[in-house]
Amino acid sequence: MARLDAEERAQLPSSAFAYIDSRGRRRLPIHDEGHVRNALARFNQVVFEDETARQRARTRVLNAAKRYGIVPVGFITGQLRSERDRGEQRARAPLDLPTGFVTMLMTDIEGSTALVDRLGPRYHDLISELREVLRSAVTRCHGHVVEARADELFAAFEGAGTALDAAVAVQRELRGRSWPDDAEVRVRMGLHSGQPTLSPPNYIGLAVHTTARICAAAHGDQILVSGATRAAAAGATPAGVRFRSLGGHHLRGLPGTVALYQVLAKGLRATFPSPRAR
Repeated sequence: MARLDAEERAQLPSSAFAYIDSRGRRRLPIHDEGHVRNALARFNQVVFEDETARQRARTRVLNAAKRYGIVPVGFITGQLRSERDRGEQRARAPLDLPTGFVTMLMTDIEGSTALVDRLGPRYHDLISELREVLRSAVTRCHGHVVEARADELFAAFEGAGTALDAAVAVQRELRGRSWPDDAEVRVRMGLHSGQPTLSPPNYIGLAVHTTARICAAAHGDQILVSGATRAAAAGATPAGVRFRSLGGHHLRGLPGTVALYQVLAKGLRATFPSPRAR
């Protein structure tokens, strides 16, 4: 694509650019389809004066993409990755995460790729709204958000009962929420209790991998827990919460079988296919 020379740039109105800094320098031209595609590709190379300026420019680029019928899946994925990287930079300061025997919760969206394709630029806003629901529930239940990236969230709790409270609260809220284009947002959840190794700003160890595999085995709208979490919740199970035994399952990369249980509670979907195990 031919670059704009100085004279051509000067003749364009300010509305033809996604970003104008405080010194009046105009960047990321979006006046035609070719330049919009270029702006999407170069967005992360631009140094913005602050986060507000970045968000304003991002909105202008996405609106321009919509105008030319461009579905910027790669751009949206890159923006989520950039947010994750900035979050990791902020997270380098020590986090006050629980140690010893903890209950871990992992979540992700079932069919997220199809949602990206369907919603285009609005997928970013959907993820932001979903993260707020998840973070709020974790915080209310005295949990700790360990990591949030793309459509996934990882949280830790000192007790299994509070972890179950958070998971059930999220699923109840999501089932009654409406989304853009009447999209169906189905979050799967996995919980496991164990003794991960704290390696700031995150956890490592087999217990973490087990939690991830349990989440991957769940279906959208479903909460699966390990036998360890069910045992840890004894005497502290939230009122109205029950467990349905699904038997032992081989989960990818884990030794032996893992006993899985489905969480049952009022307001939660009850019927699912068998766990997505190998």
